[in-house]
Order: sequence, then structure tokens, then C-alpha cells
Amino acid sequence: MEEKWKKVNPVLSLDYPDPDVIRVDDTYYMVSTTMHFMPGCVILRSYNLADWEIYSYVYETLEPTDQECLKNGKNAYGQGMWAATLRYEKGMFYLLFVANDTGKTYLFRASDLKGPWQKNEIEGFYHDCSLLFDEGSAFLAYGNRQIYVMELNEEMTAPKEGGLHKLLVEDPDEVYLGYEGTHWYKINGKYYLFFIHYRKGDNTRRSQVCYVSDSLAGPYTGGEVLDTDGGYCNQGVAQGGIVSTTSGKWYAMLFRDSGAVGRLPVLVPVHFENDFPVFGVDGDVEDKLLLEDTKPAHKYAPLYGDEDFSSLHNYWQWNHVPDDSRWKLLDHRLILQTGKICNNVTQAPNTLTQRMPYPGGVVTVTVDGSALSDGDIAGLCMLQSDYALAGITKENGNYFLVKLAKAGVADGEMNPKEDDSLPAVQEKILLSSAKVTLRARIDFTRMKDTAVFEWKQNGNWQTLAEPFSLYFKLDHFCGVRPGLFCYATKELGGQAAFSDFTMRKEETDE
Repeated sequence: MEEKWKKVNPVLSLDYPDPDVIRVDDTYYMVSTTMHFMPGCVILRSYNLADWEIYSYVYETLEPTDQECLKNGKNAYGQGMWAATLRYEKGMFYLLFVANDTGKTYLFRASDLKGPWQKNEIEGFYHDCSLLFDEGSAFLAYGNRQIYVMELNEEMTAPKEGGLHKLLVEDPDEVYLGYEGTHWYKINGKYYLFFIHYRKGDNTRRSQVCYVSDSLAGPYTGGEVLDTDGGYCNQGVAQGGIVSTTSGKWYAMLFRDSGAVGRLPVLVPVHFENDFPVFGVDGDVEDKLLLEDTKPAHKYAPLYGDEDFSSLHNYWQWNHVPDDSRWKLLDHRLILQTGKICNNVTQAPNTLTQRMPYPGGVVTVTVDGSALSDGDIAGLCMLQSDYALAGITKENGNYFLVKLAKAGVADGEMNPKEDDSLPAVQEKILLSSAKVTLRARIDFTRMKDTAVFEWKQNGNWQTLAEPFSLYFKLDHFCGVRPGLFCYATKELGGQAAFSDFTMRKEETDE
């Protein structure tokens, strides 16, 4: 094992919200919310808590519903799997979460994090639930504002008949967000509940709360343990799990709201005073930490980047469950075929996405629209309910370059019905060829949150319309992502080919 100082925060410059972290021997594993993206429930691996790589996904498809397959006017935006618990008990990994579109609580288990996973349901719906094994039994803590404990039956499929079920903690404050995002631990004989919290009042932000008890069933006492933005735009650092190193040091992996890029993981040292956790250094988040590295020579796979389309890197996810009959890789190209009449890109199936890093960068792709049908649109988007795209469209046998943009619902609205409104045409240019190279320049710096779309003409980059403002909104509840898409507005059967995809992160002194 080697110790070294590392610049860590945010630990990942990408949208990995609601982290839960465990250590098994010398290896750390972290799970994060993936919502409607497929494959789902990503698990990352690290040997030092600072550097991470994608290790596996728990499922390719959660449920083949109309919502998760983007069919019949339904979608799973802002829904899907949320805030999972990852635990390791007696040689078995357990992965627990609820999905807000299906209204179910899922428990996956496997002896290996790469699977195969056994999928079960737990009777009932338990918001932001956390799993605790204690004295041979399994318990859930769950809820919003009111946090309950529930004992599971031996099969872990339902509440135990006659088992423990009671209120543990109730949020006493006037709040925008009551206690939720529960993480539950037993450490040195004491029981710890961690929550995210957002009080009402001037200059408030999300904060981290802890309650502790000598007994699983309580009573629990506690309060806030971290209230800081870490120097970033009054955006709070909160919600996540804690984990110990091989030498017995403790850390919390939380997230920081960061605007349109999403919610970025932040590593915070934790120590205990009189059995109560103390977060941070003098109540704040440090940029550099002295961390233990159990495999300092390990080379981590990238979490985002280029693609030659010989195969798909594991950092790609589909926007919903893909229709595998309508996409393929051929001659280092991604072929997307239309399969649905759409009014806008949020309805389009088989949109291929990956996370965009803070503080932004440049995404480039070449699109060949020679096999498009009339009315088809294919290209590069920055996907959210407020979205912008640049692409090729075919009209009456002619090819046009278009930039389209659309404002979504007001912030604060969640899970609306399918948006069937048409985007606004910001620019439209007649092309002499059905092939064009596009790029988007993204700036997330300190929530500037803008996208500039460009296209290459005669070897030079030309700007398409004005910069577009990007947002993090609750109806999609995730960071803005670049997406490759092809959808039909009139007839089915057309297709587009994508090649030469690159993503370059901007460097910054922050």
C-alpha cells in the first residue's frame, strides 16, 4: 500500500449522483443512480477512492415497459432507478433500489459484481431505502422527512410478519427537502443514519445530516454534520455513503450540485469524536487529500471519450431501452435506423449518450445522411428537456443542415407526460452533400452552462446560430449529455451513419 497526496474534489468531473461505496478487501466499489439510461445501475471500481473506472452494470433492461422502452407516448425521464444501496455480506453482493416509474423495490444479488445477478422484488415501495444486516436479519431504513425502519423476512422479499416496523427519525425543520437519501451503518456497536437535507431560508443549500443510536430501533439523536458548498456557487455537498480504508480511516463519498453538468462526487474525510462523525476539515471540503492506494500501478479505463465504433466503450448508454433491431456497428460506423415517428429528439429511441465532463469541452462527430428518408433528422444533441441539436434533415430530396432548440417545462416539475411539442428552427442551410462534420463546444465553468454548435465548411468551422443555455431540471433529473440520434417525422426506414466521434475535455486551473 502506498500513500500519496491527490487532488480529488470533485472526485469525478461527471454526473454520478447518489453514490454508495463499499470496500471488499483492497478494492472499493461505488454505485450511482442511472435513472432511465440503459444499461443501468452502474458500478465503478477504485483502489484509492480518487480514481475510478466502470466495472459493470447490474442490468441491460430493468422492465420492458412502454415507459422504459419509450413507446406509446410514454417515457421514463426523471424516473427509473434511484439512490441504490450496495452491500457485501457473507460472500454475496446486494444491490437495492426503487424505480419510480414501475413503483417497485428491487433487490439484486450476486456473488460477483459482474454477475449473473438474481433479480427479486420486495413487496412495497421504500423511498431511498438503505439496507442493513444485523444479528442475522436484514432491515431497511427509508422515507422522506419521516424515516422508518422495516424488518425483512428471511427470503428478503417482503416485510417480516410481526417484525420491527417503526418511525426512527422525523425532520423537525421547515424544508425544501426533508431528510432522505438514507444511508445506514452499524459501526463499533452503534447505528448511524445519514441523510441529505435542505432547509428553507435565505442562502440555504443542501446539507448532510447524521443521527446515531445505541440500538437499531432507536432512539436516534443528531443533526447536521456538513454544511458547505466547497467554494462552488453555494451548491451544497451532501448525500452519499461512508467507507473505511484498510488502515481504518473513514471517508464519505457525497455529491455536489453543479448546474447543467449534473451532480459530481466529492470525497470528504470523516473522523469520530465521542462516537459521533465529524465531516471535513474545519467543516469544509479539501481539494487535496493524503490517500492510501492499494494498487498504485493500476491503469484506470476512461469514463468518457472517443469512439471508433468498432465496438462500444462501456461509458456509452442508451437513452432508454434500445431497439436492437434498429442499430448496428458497421465498418467503424454507428448505423441508426428510424423506428418511430417523432416530433422532437426527446421522443427518439436509440439515442446513444455518454456523460460530459466538467468544466466542458468539445464533442465532434461526422454524420452521413445519404440513406435518410424525407423528414428524417440525424445528428448531435445536448440532451435535456431544454435541448439543442445540430443535424442533417432531408426535404424533397434536398439535404439541409439545421440547428433546432426547445425550452422544456418549468424547473421544479417532475415526470410530465411525453413532450410532443416541436422545436424551434434556429438555423437552416442547404447542403451540397449528405455528409457533414458537427461539433459542440460546451462550457460548464462555474455554471456558465452554454453550448455552441458548429459545422465544418471548406475546412473551416462555422457557428450555427447563437449559444444555447443549458440547465439541470427535475423533469429529467440528470446532467446534460451529448447524444447521437436519428428520428423520423414522416416515414420509417431511413438511417444515418456516424463516425469519427471525439470528446475533448477543457483544461482548467480550478
